[in-house]
Amino acid sequence: MRPFQLLDGQSVPLVARECFEALDEDSPVEYRELASLLAVRWNQNDTSTIGLGGGQGSGKSTLCALLDEACAFLGDKAAILGIDDFYLPKAKRLRLAEEVHELLATRGPPGTHDIDSLIRTVQALQSGNSLSVPIFDKGQDERSGSRLIESDVTRVVVEGWCVGARVEPLSRLEKPINSLETRHDSNGIWRRWVNHQLEGPFSELRSKLEELVFIQVPDIASVRKWRLQQESERPAHQRMDESEIRRFVEHYERITYWMLEDLCTRADVVVELDDSHEIASIRGLL
Repeated sequence: MRPFQLLDGQSVPLVARECFEALDEDSPVEYRELASLLAVRWNQNDTSTIGLGGGQGSGKSTLCALLDEACAFLGDKAAILGIDDFYLPKAKRLRLAEEVHELLATRGPPGTHDIDSLIRTVQALQSGNSLSVPIFDKGQDERSGSRLIESDVTRVVVEGWCVGARVEPLSRLEKPINSLETRHDSNGIWRRWVNHQLEGPFSELRSKLEELVFIQVPDIASVRKWRLQQESERPAHQRMDESEIRRFVEHYERITYWMLEDLCTRADVVVELDDSHEIASIRGLL
């Protein structure tokens, strides 16, 4: 359903409706409404640093593009920081694979990002500075350059699939949950190491978020389906097929399910998607 309809009985601010009308008409209407409502909320509450988490394919990138427009409509300057752009270069991930565990060659899980650099970027933007941030090319699986964010940013949005995730209880790590863990991490070294990364820099990053928005996917099957749809938009020579997607997503499965259980109770705003990628409910928005 459309967010404005889901908020039936609550007053949708006129400025949110005006903001909605100003956004890219080619974008999904429900995400235009959601972006308008969030941008107005942050503007009225003067929220400067926001985290946006949610499973792969949940629409975070689409929403962030609209949030950038919506904030600008309200006179705010937003800086969108994708945690994916802070993936470690391939050489560093291969070094981790040699020193810690072979599965760390694959980008995605906590520990394959340069979170310290991301935190420094957030702090610099909060201080009003201009700076360059990396760009990561997923097709090449490597950093491909940088982009400049100009000074005087008023809203910093940190988005990524595991943004907001915290440490999973160790008792839950004892048994493998999929074929990847069964075949390649039977002793649990990889999953315990990845889980440990949610402390330290990841914990520090969470502490800097004034508000957390969570896009709640239905299950890992939906993530696989939507991730496969995303692949169709890539150049043919860079696409993963269905079997490659299944294995790739297994790297994310454990934390995805943990976030579905844990983050739904902690996030300030929870946007629930159904298996058709429609917004089923919104909690905490107004």
